[in-house]
Amino acid sequence: MNPIDEYVSLESRRQFLGKSAKGLGLAALSSILGNGLMGKSSGSDSGFLSTTHFRPKAKRGIYLFMSGAPSQLDMYDYKPAMRAMFDKDLPESVRKGQRLTTMTSAQVRFPVAPSIYEFERVGQSGAWISELLPYTKKIADDIAIVKSVWTEAINHDPAITYIQTGNQNPGRPSLGAWLSYGLGSSNRNLPTFVVLNSTWTGRKEAQALYSRLWGAGPLPSEHQGVSLRSQGDPVLYLNNPHGVSRDLRRDMLDGVKAINEDLYEEFGDPETHARIAQYEMAFRMQASVPDLTDLSDEPEYIFDLYGPDARKPGTFAYNCLMARRLAEKGVRFSQIFHRGWDQHGVLPKDLPNQCKDIDQASYALITDLKQRGMLDDTLVIWGGEFGRTIYCQGTLTETNYGRDHHPKCFTKWMAGAGIKGGTVYGETDDFGYNIVKDPVHIHDLNATILNRFGIDHEQLSFKHQGLDMRLTGVEKARPVQDILA
Repeated sequence: MNPIDEYVSLESRRQFLGKSAKGLGLAALSSILGNGLMGKSSGSDSGFLSTTHFRPKAKRGIYLFMSGAPSQLDMYDYKPAMRAMFDKDLPESVRKGQRLTTMTSAQVRFPVAPSIYEFERVGQSGAWISELLPYTKKIADDIAIVKSVWTEAINHDPAITYIQTGNQNPGRPSLGAWLSYGLGSSNRNLPTFVVLNSTWTGRKEAQALYSRLWGAGPLPSEHQGVSLRSQGDPVLYLNNPHGVSRDLRRDMLDGVKAINEDLYEEFGDPETHARIAQYEMAFRMQASVPDLTDLSDEPEYIFDLYGPDARKPGTFAYNCLMARRLAEKGVRFSQIFHRGWDQHGVLPKDLPNQCKDIDQASYALITDLKQRGMLDDTLVIWGGEFGRTIYCQGTLTETNYGRDHHPKCFTKWMAGAGIKGGTVYGETDDFGYNIVKDPVHIHDLNATILNRFGIDHEQLSFKHQGLDMRLTGVEKARPVQDILA
């Protein structure tokens, strides 16, 4: 290969454009190539957007993600007519030849499995909520329940990747990374995007969670989520090694920064500035994180509100309390993952345990934010990556059943930040199998979340490989206006 061609092939597009900027003039190149490529310099506390597209309702967000897909039919989407259909085959006129997973595609029958749980109408909206969620019933007037969410993905990893990043293929920025990139930090001593993984008491065989689900993709790496651990140091290598003082650490970082600045001047790679920003954030976190995770200042009534698990690091209740503390300290976005919702069998054994894990804590988080005056500008989202089938996977009895994956309709709820509490949006058919009113694609859901932060989803993009990358993709998406105050 010609040496010049070889050099060009090995050089990244970003490095090449960075070097070119020196000759062309950074301002001129930025205006030619657009904001998505050059943007604001990495390491800035402010985001890429100089101002939001309209007045934001949310200053911060908390996403309660139920990984594995909770059964909407046993929790929120009440289908009383199904009791008369017990063990009868799901009509083909309802299934309409829709795609099945390999776990049930070989079944000879698709017997209807009505929920064995009692439902109650609660709140101003008269929402039907299962007996499995007694605490959630108490916040029915604070949440908007959306029963008509849908996705194209039918298996876990593509589905959770899709709802997190807007694409089923790995490598795209996550929702939290987009918010960090667009809006920047409101507390320079803590990460803009924090992830908390929870223990669970349901089915122990759970889908893996990969760090790319809170990754930054091609965005500067400083925007990726920082995962706080529940055991040992909240962040690895947070403490200095024995014999290394804070002053010595500061001198070391100043030296590394000088080297990195020289590298940036030579190569113009924006990731160099991202690396500097991450070193500086780590240094500041050495002082801020220990205070964050010290719950000794929380009064007893708060632990009573969140329940006994709130004192156990790593539980969902503990993480909800941590999320409230993060929100108080200005962390832009936190996401709590709770695994084990994949009830293919023995649903009546596992689902009640899962609901017990999250019910009181979810209620407590909304109540706690509300009593502190924070719910008005904090967006809370609850839900998983898809739903579950009305038909039984495996053997059906009057006391036992399982449910397979179902992407065509499932339930999420949202609260705070100008969300109309006490509303129910969307409808499914009598079988809970197809949407009959007001469908909400997951792109619409993400457009709604960005909307609450004052962002027009079509105007937040990043130029990558010649394309303007967006969280909501290139398909037409819309915020769900009917649930917005």
